[in-house]
Amino acid sequence: MRLQAIAGAPRWIVAALAVAFATSALEAFDDGVGAAFAQIPKIANCTPVMPPEMPRQQPRRIPNMTEATYRRLSDAQEFIDAEQYQEAKDLLSTLVERERRYNGNERAQMHNLLAYANYELDNIEATIHHYEQVLAQMPDISEGVETTTLNQLSKLYFQEGMKYEGEASLPWLRKALSSMEEWMTKSFNPGPDAHFYLAQIFYQMQDYDRAIERLETVVKVSRERCQQVRENWWTMLQFLYFEKEDWPRVIEILEILVKEFPKRVYWVNLASVYGETDQAEKQLWTMEAAHVAGFLTEESDLITYSGLLLQNELPNRGAKYLQQGFDEDIVEATVRNLSTLGQAYQLGQDVDLAIPVYDRAAKEAEDGDMYDRLAVLYLEKGENDKCESAAENALDKGGLRNDLATRITLGICLFNLHKLGEARELFVDLRRKARAEEARTEERTASQWVTYVDSERRRRAQLEVR
Repeated sequence: MRLQAIAGAPRWIVAALAVAFATSALEAFDDGVGAAFAQIPKIANCTPVMPPEMPRQQPRRIPNMTEATYRRLSDAQEFIDAEQYQEAKDLLSTLVERERRYNGNERAQMHNLLAYANYELDNIEATIHHYEQVLAQMPDISEGVETTTLNQLSKLYFQEGMKYEGEASLPWLRKALSSMEEWMTKSFNPGPDAHFYLAQIFYQMQDYDRAIERLETVVKVSRERCQQVRENWWTMLQFLYFEKEDWPRVIEILEILVKEFPKRVYWVNLASVYGETDQAEKQLWTMEAAHVAGFLTEESDLITYSGLLLQNELPNRGAKYLQQGFDEDIVEATVRNLSTLGQAYQLGQDVDLAIPVYDRAAKEAEDGDMYDRLAVLYLEKGENDKCESAAENALDKGGLRNDLATRITLGICLFNLHKLGEARELFVDLRRKARAEEARTEERTASQWVTYVDSERRRRAQLEVR
């Protein structure tokens, strides 16, 4: 169904059809072979996929902690609980100085508390060092301590990498990736957040293919667990597909976003991509749905929407919504915007509304194009005095796409004002200019008018004689 067919329908029908069309593309993916994301499971009716049973592993044999070491670590913990981080650090540092006398489990506990104290003191370099020392005590630490430390180290490496740009960040990002991948191998059935974090690392490394793979895993795991796929996961995946110019997937995800997280940016972007991929009808319907839903709140939105309506031969609606934008101070009254509004009125046969808009634009324009359009409208209305003035202003300002055509308009206005001598002189000069520029159409038109003016002058002379 084309929009022209319902242009006169009640607003509620247009709104319903617009929204239905804009979301129908999403439903069309339901039976598609390659559509990875189009079917969104309803959480209420979802049955989680049960993970495999956790493999049984023999727990590590961790060395016991002596009572004396336990008391000292407890003292350090009390300092930390009281937010006396420097005191905790000083106490733990004295223990580390003699760490050879302690076993791996005890050393790991010391470095773990030192890492925490240094982190609170904003000493990230020392924090990283002590967490690395915790892992250096393998295999004398528990699986839980190992995985927690790997996770914390990865985040710290990533944080450090964000301080640099380009190649300088890569060593830190590689460490973050290595630690997280090791954590993944030791964690049972990691959730979507872990995969999303890996996607962020790959993104920062500009490895978009692997980032996409991880984000697709994020979606898969979320759905298996009957969890809502988060908005920022979709937007990141959509951005990466955009960077790869994978337009079908960009559209697919934007269709999901407008349905699940309806916001202006998603509607406008979806319409834009439809336009870039030569899906003009979907582009118009998407903007129509966004307009009905109240999302077209910015100047660019209304200008784009009005332009689409003009392209689809709906100038009256285009003028209406663009005029509302001016009235509500959303659209700035620039020459270009006024020109678009005037054109919409003109195409919609609202000449009386187009003229003041063109007149306003003409006074502010640097060239004479707007005056040229005014001259044509005045000629159509038979207001020849105004036509003459507008055409002369257009020629004086210059910068016209075809000043010969403007001179023809001026000549006709002069003829209608019975200024036959001026009209003939203009058409003779115009014919000479057109011949020099090899503008055959204008040359032929000028010749015809010279002949016609001469004929009219003879006719009028004969009438005077009688």
